[in-house]
Amino acid sequence: MPRKLAIGFGLIIGLVVIAALGVYLRVLTSLPRTEGTVVVEGVSAPVEIFRDPNAVPHIFAESAEDAYFGLGYVHAQDRLWQMEFTRRLGAGRLAEILGEDVLQYDRYFRTLGVYRLSEANFRRLPQNLRQVFAAYADGVNAWLATRSGALPPEFLLFRLEPEPWRPADSLVWGRLMAMRLGRNWRTELLRAGIQDVLARNGLPAELLNELWQPVSVTASTTGARLPHASLLSLTLLAALPSEDAYGRSSNAWVVDGTRTPSGKPILANDPHLAFSAPAIWYLARLEAPGLRLVGATFPGAPLTIVGHNGRVAWGFTNGYGDVEDVFLEAVDPGDAGRYLGPEGPRDFDKRVEDIPVKGGETVRLTIRESRHGPIISDISPPAAEIAGPGRVAALASVALAEDDRTMEALYAINQAGNTDELRLAAADFHTPHQNLLFATTDGDVGFLSAGRLPARVAGDGRLPVPGTDGSHDWEGFVTAGALPHVVNPASGRIVNANNRIVSEDYPILITSDWPPPSRARRIEELLDGSAVHDVAGMASLQNDIRSPAAQHLLPLMLAFEPVEGDARAAHRLLAAWDHVMRRDRPEPLIYAAWLRQLIVALIDDELGQELVDRYLDLTEYPSLGLVEAVLGRDSHWCDDIATEMIESCVSRLGLSLRRALEEITAEQGPDMSSWRWGDVHRATFTHRILTRVPILRYFADLEIESDGGDHTVNRGTTPRARPDSGFRHLDGSGFRAIYDLSDLDGSLFIIAPGQSGNFLSRHYEDLLRRWRDGEYIRIAGTREDLARTADPLVLAK
Repeated sequence: MPRKLAIGFGLIIGLVVIAALGVYLRVLTSLPRTEGTVVVEGVSAPVEIFRDPNAVPHIFAESAEDAYFGLGYVHAQDRLWQMEFTRRLGAGRLAEILGEDVLQYDRYFRTLGVYRLSEANFRRLPQNLRQVFAAYADGVNAWLATRSGALPPEFLLFRLEPEPWRPADSLVWGRLMAMRLGRNWRTELLRAGIQDVLARNGLPAELLNELWQPVSVTASTTGARLPHASLLSLTLLAALPSEDAYGRSSNAWVVDGTRTPSGKPILANDPHLAFSAPAIWYLARLEAPGLRLVGATFPGAPLTIVGHNGRVAWGFTNGYGDVEDVFLEAVDPGDAGRYLGPEGPRDFDKRVEDIPVKGGETVRLTIRESRHGPIISDISPPAAEIAGPGRVAALASVALAEDDRTMEALYAINQAGNTDELRLAAADFHTPHQNLLFATTDGDVGFLSAGRLPARVAGDGRLPVPGTDGSHDWEGFVTAGALPHVVNPASGRIVNANNRIVSEDYPILITSDWPPPSRARRIEELLDGSAVHDVAGMASLQNDIRSPAAQHLLPLMLAFEPVEGDARAAHRLLAAWDHVMRRDRPEPLIYAAWLRQLIVALIDDELGQELVDRYLDLTEYPSLGLVEAVLGRDSHWCDDIATEMIESCVSRLGLSLRRALEEITAEQGPDMSSWRWGDVHRATFTHRILTRVPILRYFADLEIESDGGDHTVNRGTTPRARPDSGFRHLDGSGFRAIYDLSDLDGSLFIIAPGQSGNFLSRHYEDLLRRWRDGEYIRIAGTREDLARTADPLVLAK
């Protein structure tokens, strides 16, 4: 190479390196300032913020409003992009920065009216709570006004300057969480699609119920046949945010003082939500006169979602209440702008919204609503076309009520000092339907079913229903006092892991689709195995990875003798297995692959690929009830209707085991002794945006091999779609807490992957391995204790 050309190349490379170094150094300034004094507007007195070694902020203020101001400030420091993404998602404003690829999200959330409802909700809040939300927003905006460094990397990537934070923005996350944890309407559409396919294939209607085992023996499948339902369900479901397919389970249990060494209760809680980077949760401590809060918050909102206040500790599990219905409305044949109701034709409520699209033309969206709710068949043009000009589908959802008082309830829970105050607060908790478990320093323990449940004229909420004649309308909501509750039971313990909370003859319909009790029974087994429990024992229980489902199902699955050598070897391994889903063992992998292949083999011929994929994706617990119902008897599901032969369940077991072993061999080679569950079962924390960006995704996306499975207490949920989707660990206990009511400062916490939302920070993933390995941190210490390890950041007038 000529000398001048070499020098030129060298200069170019040097300039690129210098430019890249400059960009890197600039982006580094986006990391939060954690010491010194910042002069801000909006505080009445200095606010001190100590960051402990795990980056958890300890906020000390002279008033509650200043403490919430401080929380808004640190949320903005650590999670501003997450906050920006959440409010844009709820407002239907993603396409203006991300383009046409995310337009379906905008159509969906604008049709539901999430942001409009948040604005209306804020206007209804009592004055004291509006002040809390305003103080929090002022804290966010104070950081925006006083920052000296760069914005987080995502803002630089999209050249986006954030708008000021509004109090209504903080209400968006609650609506989004309610829709995520409810989502019954998608299952209704899926059922309608499967019902249609079964009928067209001449198959028995009762097969529909078997797909959602276990069901109440008295449950009836009532509702309307939806023409072209299989097509309509698929097109509508395809319009939904993909992350909603996972993450709405939880564990919680509490023991009273008769079962602890201290004589005071211990409460454990670990909500299971879809993993993401950054974490959904953000740990924080707030201290002010009359205010003490320690626990997990959601970035973008001022309230403590789960935690303790020095007198009461509380946790949630999803109640799985059926809080949504799809109503089929008939359009007026003489006027397409009207629909038919019990009293005759009515006008659709309409509004028009423009959706800016980056790199494309603005999309004009016409949104219609009936008396039941928004017309969801308008979400996507294909769905509207399939529904046809004479009928539309409307969504009724508790989460779409304008008079929602959940924020008032959660604020009151944050302030509650005893059981009576907590019960009064929970009565206003509207959505999502939750099970609230609590313990008090007075020694009380309790369980409250919290949330609005529809009072239906008829129907069980399992299928779409007619909207024209009022025969399935909602007559308001079940009163809070009629919901299940218990305080200080004689057993000295309360357990919930999303399992059934009422007997089959309970007079109120909570849901027809209870998750199976496997995790709850495992928790009860371990609690009842010892008379006394301490905090360390509770931590061990939260990290338990023995699968009660495998223990129950494997005897049914192993009830045949394989012929092939590799199948015989796998059969022997599973027969001797202890059902513990350890990441360093082959048995969990063989079991999980076999079970998934078995379910596909049973239902693929009846439903077809698209509906099977939707069923597996939307149905969180298809394996336990379905497999138990099928095996051990002459079941229709074992026969392949595409052949003239009548296949047996034994043949399905053999076929699915062979397919599972082929699947694993293709991935890990033929040596069964070298197979490891952890090689494919890796807890995956994906950045919603940067995962799309080459190079950056290798820094922003995180994963680590992990233990557990779909049905273990330490839940390790894997994709439920077809076998080629792998076994990534997609959701589980991303937050764990154990509250010792004898010493709340000794309570334990952990989140994954870390506190920071900036992938350049060491706190972006510094808790990930500790979380995987069952470790915890404490959030405690006096001002003086904290000052010995770090100087505070002071927000001053």
